[in-house]
Amino acid sequence: MNYGGKINTDMQKCIDSCVESYSCCEQTITHCLKQGGQYADMAIMGPLMDCVDVARACADMVMRQSPLVMEMAATCARVAEMCAEACMTMSSDSTMKRCAGICRTCTETCHALAGVRA
Repeated sequence: MNYGGKINTDMQKCIDSCVESYSCCEQTITHCLKQGGQYADMAIMGPLMDCVDVARACADMVMRQSPLVMEMAATCARVAEMCAEACMTMSSDSTMKRCAGICRTCTETCHALAGVRA
């Protein structure tokens, strides 16, 4: 794969879900900081921060069609799944549950782009 070219359907789905995931995780970080206590624990905050950074980078790399897209999408899928699992430890909170769902969608679209079966 060379830089540039046409964005196909799988690529666009990955871009869209990565953007949604990093946006949601960023908002969830704010929610967690406002809640304090166990919400601000690094077991929750760490995966959220990782997901923000990796999902944003993945979306950027897919948009410019980096030759490393497959590897990045596979990494993003792993990071988004870890974030979803962390958020589900607080599934009684609707914000955390919503974030987990969005991260799981990101995992699926990244797996599809990377050619990995979930």
